[in-house]
Order: sequence, then structure tokens, then C-alpha cells
Amino acid sequence: MVRLWEGGAYLLHGTELIAEQDASAQIKNKTGKDVSRQEAAQNTIAYRILKEHNTSGNMEKLKIKFDKLTSHDITFVGIIQTARASGLTKFPIPYVLTNCHNSLCAVGGTINEDDHMFGLTCAKKYGGVYVPPHQAVIHQYAREMMAGGGKMILGSDSHTRYGALGTMAVGEGGPELVKQLLCQTYDINMPEVVGVYLKGEPVKGVGPQDVALAIIGAVFKNGYVKNKVMEFVGPGVSSLSADFRIGVDVMTTETTCLSSIWATDEKIREFYEIHGRSGDYEELTPGEVIYYDGMIEVDLSAVKPMIAMPFHPSNTYTIEELNANLEDILHDVEEKAKVSLDGAVPYSLQDKIVNGKFMVDQGIIAGCAGGGFENICAAADILKGSNIGSDGFTLSVYPASMPVYMELIKNGCAAAILETGAVMKTAFCGPCFGAGDTPANNAFSIRHSTRNFPNREGSKLQNGQISSVALMDARSIAATAANKGVLTPATEFDGEIGKYQYHFDANIYANRVFDSHGEADESVNIQFGPNIKDWPAMGALPENLVLRVVSEIHDPVTTTDELIPSGETSSYRSNPLGLAEFALSRKDPEYVGRAKDIQKAEKARMAGEHPCQAHPDVKPVMGVIKKTFGDASHENTGFGSTIFAVKPGDGSAREQAASCQKVLGGWANIANEYATKRYRSNLINWGMLPFVIEAGELPFSNLDYLFIPDIRKAVEEKWESITAYTVSVENDTLRAFALKLGELTDEERQIILKGCLINYNRVG
Repeated sequence: MVRLWEGGAYLLHGTELIAEQDASAQIKNKTGKDVSRQEAAQNTIAYRILKEHNTSGNMEKLKIKFDKLTSHDITFVGIIQTARASGLTKFPIPYVLTNCHNSLCAVGGTINEDDHMFGLTCAKKYGGVYVPPHQAVIHQYAREMMAGGGKMILGSDSHTRYGALGTMAVGEGGPELVKQLLCQTYDINMPEVVGVYLKGEPVKGVGPQDVALAIIGAVFKNGYVKNKVMEFVGPGVSSLSADFRIGVDVMTTETTCLSSIWATDEKIREFYEIHGRSGDYEELTPGEVIYYDGMIEVDLSAVKPMIAMPFHPSNTYTIEELNANLEDILHDVEEKAKVSLDGAVPYSLQDKIVNGKFMVDQGIIAGCAGGGFENICAAADILKGSNIGSDGFTLSVYPASMPVYMELIKNGCAAAILETGAVMKTAFCGPCFGAGDTPANNAFSIRHSTRNFPNREGSKLQNGQISSVALMDARSIAATAANKGVLTPATEFDGEIGKYQYHFDANIYANRVFDSHGEADESVNIQFGPNIKDWPAMGALPENLVLRVVSEIHDPVTTTDELIPSGETSSYRSNPLGLAEFALSRKDPEYVGRAKDIQKAEKARMAGEHPCQAHPDVKPVMGVIKKTFGDASHENTGFGSTIFAVKPGDGSAREQAASCQKVLGGWANIANEYATKRYRSNLINWGMLPFVIEAGELPFSNLDYLFIPDIRKAVEEKWESITAYTVSVENDTLRAFALKLGELTDEERQIILKGCLINYNRVG
């Protein structure tokens, strides 16, 4: 299905692949030209778009200004509050505020709708667009109304991916959107570009999620596309509809790539025409000779229905393989779960085998990945004439927008689905992040959504609750539902899956969405709810640091959902201190108390008091330090916490994974590596040091104190290596070890020195 090339590759005329080592003579022979690798690399679609948006004049060090921004109701309050603290008076570029995460307003009293009203009044005051709850999920609205050929969009959600429509889109933490609102730039090194060469066409019953999972399974663990741009090319692209491409594209986030872009054609032109935006189409085609830093070759005709088993989208198998080896594969998943769940609850999948078949408890087709028009139409065709039964199995379908829902009603697909006993619901991201359709304890849910991390299905390990999610395509979910919950690939369906013409009803948005058309109205008063709080004061980086290790995580990867749980906790996202109470709560329940405990010392220091009066450990720890570093004192030494994790930050772009640590007194993370650029950027923008330590035996343990002398000087002077010390009061010793910060831009260094992005930009 998927082949990864070793080394780089050249693409000739959009159809012929040549390995880098064989390229020079072949290219000259077939084109009559000598084409350098550097020249060929500049022929990628990605390079052209990045060059058009780069303001630095240096294509190695990019300073990107985006065309548009988009956020949802877990992130836009914090973003706007941060920008307001820095002097925001008007949105300088189109900014769309959608309400698709806490749209049920089901938890926390008035706080969710209060945030929605905050968003509406800010859209009026600053000149933005406000999409009310239930109208569209963030990415579907962006596809329908925001994307444009050759454009770039920055979103505060990790699945900000519109490459299939010719738009390079990036999902980042909120502070990066703040920078754009303040007319600053998105600063990165020129990313490598990896080609994704598609050939053939999918067989009946195979959908976009199957293709996406096949790619994710091949590239996630080896980091083949980490922080790179995936560029989809090849003859197979034209065999895919716009909806199919979109369904593959949105899942590229799970590869940990930076962004994605596709060659465009008449099918994409038709997409824009259907949505009344034909002028936003641009034909994007690769140059005559292109160099890619890597190549993923995908034979679409060989892709089979896939399933990503708990608890990661890369834990992939074909459904056929799973059904043929149930006991072995389920046992393997149970063993992996011991790591993901820390053995906190009993977890078994063997009891899902009934008469040799795997029995599923729930099916969900939803959100930016599953809720597309063609996915739901295909599911309806597979379900026609059947029913889901009256036992425990349930099926819920969430169209991605009201225009999609309307067309499903008009063409009869909604009726076909409802007749089976399934439920149709409005546009909502809940099933993707753990706030909707939470299964029963020990239940197994199959979902055409984006993620299946622990806790994203809503279970709470600390309460003894566990359920699990597998990712599948809508077609195979429908086939399983028609089979009363017996896991079934859609390729076993022998009926017809039709092709339906989509008609976009623009009146739905025209009648309900507030669009300022870029006109700000400074007379509008922002509506604040009682849960909307300002960020607490944060101090500048001191000369030295004393850090207490307050959590130690040795999982191979730590997700942002484990750092700050999603689900109902996200209702408190507009209250920094309130949300921080949930930090690491499902991974390390002791974290918050430990972080707040050592934070007492820093709060006392910031108030001009002696920190030893606030915390009993300060005096003996400083006593050991001062024997070697006589100049260290409470006047020049800050106190706070850090966590260690092997590879933190996979998944969501939510800045709260970092900001919650910061408001609890966190000064740093220590990791062997960071899972994503966006999590590392979030740490930096909240004034936290993204330390890296070599893999191997740690020189410290949980609850140890660390001393980092001259840390401010190290940041200012760009030290390559920083000497830190483990403080042993018991042995009256300091033990040295090395930390690194990795590459930081000059602006990022200033943000860390100031203490956070708010301080860096603060007016007055």
C-alpha cells in the first residue's frame, strides 16, 4: 500500500519518480537540461507558496504572514485576551471565530455561552467573523468559506489542514495567532518538503480514512515527515474527488507534519464553483523537475479498509488482518494499553470476541474528518435496507456543517440513516475530543474522527472508568452498523455506493453567521462572563533557577490531552487558574499540588519576601547551592517547577498544555525530544524553557531539586550547552548534567527572557 523511499527523490513531468542517486543522468537525458537539486527543490508547490508569504527575504529563515486566521471556542477567548493585553485595536486580517467544541453548553452553568457571547462581541468590535454553535465545525467552515488557491491560513487547532483545496494551512497554539493579530510573523526555518505520490484509484468500500491511516501507520513512528510539508502529487490525485482528498488531508496532522499541499485540478475548481467562490481557485501543479526531501509512494488500489486500534492513530491494521488474528492483535493492544493507561484500570478487549467475531459497542461518524458530504452519503447507501438493532450498539452521525446537513435532508440520505435507528446530530467536535457520545465503561467505539488517544472518548481513569476508540472510515463503520456491531470492512458490502451531486446553500450562513466584512466597531462593549479571567502576572526570567521536578513521565509519547485533559475540563479554558487545576489530572493527579507547593516560594520572592518563609525546602537547598555558587541568592534566583517527559506534545495545538503549567509556576519542560513544533512553540510563548536532555538514565528523579545557574545569561548569549545540577540536601552535594535549548530565534529568546509573550508585547 505505502512505500517510503530512502533519501530524496525527483519527480519529472508530474508522473515519473527518480531516486536521488540515479537522477543526474536521467534528468539530463529526458529534459535536455542540467537541473541542480537546489533549483529543483524550488519547483515544489510548497516552496512557491511559502516564498509568496515570506517577509524575511531569506528563504532559509522564514517570517510568514498569513492571509487568514481561524479559532474555535476552546481557544479564541485566551487568544483575544492575550492580544488585548498587548494593545489590539482591530483584527488586521480576516479572523473567523467558530463555536464547535463547547457548543452544547452542557457543563459549567453559563460559562460556555458566556464565551460565545464574548466571541460575538469581539467579532463586532475588532472586525471579525462569528460562526454560532451548531452551524459548522471549524475546518468545514474554513473549507467552504475561507480557503483559496495559493493562500495560507493559521488556525489554533491542530487539524488546520486545507491543502487539498490548494491552501497551505498550519495548526498552532494560540500565541502564534496573537503574533499575527499584532502584525508580527510566524518564524520557522524553511521546512523540508516530502512528496506523497499517489497512483491508482481506491476500490469500492475504501474511503479517505483508510488511505490516511495507511499513511499514518507508515510514517508516524519513524518521524518520516515530522515538522515537514507533505505535498500530494501523481496521477492518483485525479482519481479522487475533492471530498476524498479533504478526508485524507485533514488526517495528515496525525503524521506530525507541519502542513500539507496538493496539486489542484478541475475537481477542485468545481468545489469552489459549487461554493460560489470560483475566483478563489488557483491551479497548482508541480514544475517540470521537482526535488523532494523524501517520497511516500501510495498505491491507492492496494489500500484496504483500515482500523487504528487504541490508543493512537498510528496503531494500524487492515480490518481483514485484525479479524484473522483477533486474539493475538487484541492481546498486543492490551499490552500497549498498560503503558498508555499506567495500569490504572483493568483493560481487556478479549471479551469483545463473541463466536469468533469482534463485537463493537458504538459507531460515530463526525467532525472535520468524518462529517463530509460524501462520507455520509456512502454510509447511507451501505445502511439502506438494514437496521442497527435494538441491543447495545449505537450509531451517531454528525454532518460537518448545516449546509451539508441540509443537502443530506434534500437528497434523502438523512432519512435513510435515521430509518436504521441511527441518530443524526448537528455539527459538533465533541466525539473527537471527549465531550460527546461517551461510551459505557469498557465499551469499544469505532469512529471516523481524527484521534483515539486515551481520554478523548471521555473516560476517567481516576474514577475507574475506561472505554476505548478505534479509528475507521465511515464506510466500514456503516458496514459494521448494518451487521449489528460485528466488525465488518466495507469491501464486503456488495450493493451500490452512489455518487451524489452536492448543492451548497449559501443562505444558511448568510442568515446566521455574523460577518463584519473587516469593519471594526470600537463602540461595541465586549461581553464578559464571570468565568472569563485575565492572565495572572508572570515575572521575567531570573539570573538563576531552582526547579523542582514535580512529574516524571516515561511513556514513549505524551499527548497534550494527558498534559491538560480535553472534554468537560475545556469549559474552563477562559479561566487560566481554574483550568490549571486539571493539568495532568488524568496522568499524574499529584502534579497540581506539587507545582503549587513550590510556587509558594516564587510568589513570596516576587512579593519582596524571603522565599524560605513560604517553603521549608528553600533554606537547605540554597545552603547546598551557595557552597559552590556564593553569589546565588533569593534576589537573583527564581523558584518553580518542571516536568520530565520522554516526548511530550503530540496531538492538539491547545496552548493550555503549556499555559496551565506556567500559571502553576512552571519554568521549563525537560524532554528527550518534543513531539511537535507547536507544543514546543507553546512552551516558548509562555516563557518556558524547552530543555532537551540526552536519552538514557536521568541524573534526577521526581521531587528532586535542580539548580540552573546563569540561565538568563545562557539564553541571552545563545549557549549551546547549559550545565545544570541536581541538588542533594541529604549528601550536601551538587551533581552536574547537561541541558540544551535547541535552536531559538532572537524573538523567541526575548519572549523567554521577558517571561511570556504577553510581557514581550505588553503596552504600558
